[in-house]
Amino acid sequence: MKEISLKTKILAIVIAIVIIVGTIVTVTTGLNFDLRYQEAKRIQLYLEKDFEIADIKKITDEILPNQPVMIQKVEVFEDMVSILAKDITEKQKEDIINKVNEKYGKELTVESVEITKIPHTRGRDIIKPYIVPFMVATIIILVYMAIRYYKLGIFATIAKTVGLLIITEATLLSIMAITRIPIGRVTIPLVLAVYVLSLLGITTKLEKKLAKKKEEEK
Repeated sequence: MKEISLKTKILAIVIAIVIIVGTIVTVTTGLNFDLRYQEAKRIQLYLEKDFEIADIKKITDEILPNQPVMIQKVEVFEDMVSILAKDITEKQKEDIINKVNEKYGKELTVESVEITKIPHTRGRDIIKPYIVPFMVATIIILVYMAIRYYKLGIFATIAKTVGLLIITEATLLSIMAITRIPIGRVTIPLVLAVYVLSLLGITTKLEKKLAKKKEEEK
């Protein structure tokens, strides 16, 4: 029992340190957002023919070195390329156009291609569509657990469940902040996965306690 208690204390200390450090990193440095959510610049080139993203990638690697670049096919027939990067200067735009013209036999001009500034997407705007469904689902789950485990104490059950969910999600976000894992399309699925696993963990513990209590009442 002492060994389990010691392990629990060590785990609690580690989690507390992770959350504190993660909070400090978030406040001082901010979270690391995926390129599509950062303030960036984009150019679009209408090639009017099929092309390989790998070929465009070779061009951008040469002209836009040492920075992440996102290349996508756009338009219905996927004959236009979108190039998104942290920064694209007029000179770099001209170099890209010249390389693309040379590669695909086009006559694109610098004047026909604009550099579009993409504003930074705030974290709250990313999670906004999920807030209401998440809250509704959580309320339903808490009501169910309060009914299911009322013998263990309604307030205690709800408090433990909410506390565990908050701690696990805070730990996840803190780890992402510390390790600089980008906030992107996989973030919400990851948060939901941790949410579900946390519920499974607390449910398993509550089921064991409930079974033990029923045995004691016999």
